[in-house]
Amino acid sequence: MTGLIHIYTGNGKGKTTASLGLAFRAMGKGFTVHFIQFMKGDLEYGEVKTAERFPEFHLKQFGRPVFVDKKNPAEVDIRLAQQGLEYARETMSGLPDSGRKMLMVLDELNVALDFNLLNLEDVLDILHNKPSELELVITGRYAMQELIDIADYVTEMKEIKHPYMKGILARNGIEH
Repeated sequence: MTGLIHIYTGNGKGKTTASLGLAFRAMGKGFTVHFIQFMKGDLEYGEVKTAERFPEFHLKQFGRPVFVDKKNPAEVDIRLAQQGLEYARETMSGLPDSGRKMLMVLDELNVALDFNLLNLEDVLDILHNKPSELELVITGRYAMQELIDIADYVTEMKEIKHPYMKGILARNGIEH
């Protein structure tokens, strides 16, 4: 199987949720899933708790449970994002000749790039050198054109209406 690159971007809800749906489908067909979350560090997220139930679903967070200041990101946020990218590179390097089907999700990678936590050239290097059989998903708002140009699938989630506009905050089990 030839592995392709997906991007789920846009201001609407559903980017991480769509990638989790694809991960669930892939596991049903024998894939190992590596779900790498950038800028997220909350162990109470529903997907973190669910991942513990599936031995073929490996979820790692590279972030803190706080919002990152886009104008002045902390050194720890930059370091964590870079560790996440290195983890992705190392995980990919173990795939060739393994005989395993693998899906990797780089959740919120687009935002980590937009916040200058990662270098675009480092991300492009990983994409250009990914194993041909690896299916790769990148999520997050603000997808850069350079990534869109490389991707095989690009889906933009467009916000039409959201409960937050009426003052309804993120709900357990639905938004996180």
